[in-house]
Amino acid sequence: MRSFTDEVGGQRVVFGAGTLGQVGEELARLGGGRPLVLATPEQRELAERVAAMLGGAATFTGAAMHTPVAVTEEALAAAGDADSLVSVGGGSTTGLGKAVSVRTGLPHLVVPTTYAGSESTPVLGETASGEKTTRSAPEILPDAVLYDVELTTTLPWPMTLTSGVNAMAHAVEALYSPDRTEDTDAMAEDCLRAIAGGLRARAADLDARAELLYGAWLGGRCLAAVGMGLHHKLCHTLGGSFGLPHAPTHTVVLPYAMEYNAGPGVRRASAAIGTDDLQSLVAELGGPTDLGGLGFDAADVDRAAELATARPYPNPREVTRDGIADLLGRATAGTPIGALT
Repeated sequence: MRSFTDEVGGQRVVFGAGTLGQVGEELARLGGGRPLVLATPEQRELAERVAAMLGGAATFTGAAMHTPVAVTEEALAAAGDADSLVSVGGGSTTGLGKAVSVRTGLPHLVVPTTYAGSESTPVLGETASGEKTTRSAPEILPDAVLYDVELTTTLPWPMTLTSGVNAMAHAVEALYSPDRTEDTDAMAEDCLRAIAGGLRARAADLDARAELLYGAWLGGRCLAAVGMGLHHKLCHTLGGSFGLPHAPTHTVVLPYAMEYNAGPGVRRASAAIGTDDLQSLVAELGGPTDLGGLGFDAADVDRAAELATARPYPNPREVTRDGIADLLGRATAGTPIGALT
């Protein structure tokens, strides 16, 4: 099974099984002694376990999807005299840790339990007044990440699948980004092969889980290295303005974004995944394939298309309101995708 320690872009990475036992040592490396441990309500027990390992640290377990600014303000109030932050969980908790860290300058250690990949990026998406906005800055990147494959073994299969496809999306967009390089191409393809392999094995053992977590790390690094295109813009709109769940939304939208952007980059992504029909693979593995099933109303398609095209962003194919409305309409119904040529 994979196990390594690395320094990447100013971030320390520890990867393996049973590495949670090193959390105190890794926090001390950052100069932390009085951390605030962050988590979602669902991860309260794990947060309290980590807090106990750190000598009875304070906890805040109110992290929420799409990083609402109101929740960040609550966490800031709970920080008190904390000298560091430990985010335990998935993308929601990592986002909260980033939001608090960038406002306070506190060092930030992340202990991921899903395949979100956001722990490897200097990107922060925050929601206020019904709109999700994203910004990027070097100081947003967490200082260290402690990957413990054993912490992902209790992640239910539906969440494993959607979280894995969410990680795939980072690599797919990297392959058609105008900022792509030979290095990011290689990293993206490695990411997609690792995640596809772990998902096809249905995360049946620790090795398969390790491949998923390794792929998620690479996907996050791709996202950190290149700009985001159509897929991420759509998912941020659907999540921030319509409240759709993050990873399932990525899982539904990605095949449609690949279809919309069909070309060399998508062909390379499909080859690495091992299929040119990701939607069918998701369905075969029991994942969601329509936005309607996630609670998105067809009556909101036009409004979502308007929001998603309000500001220009790089994408290999021109992004038009009519084109995006058509994409979202088909994604809402779960219409099968066409050929990715």
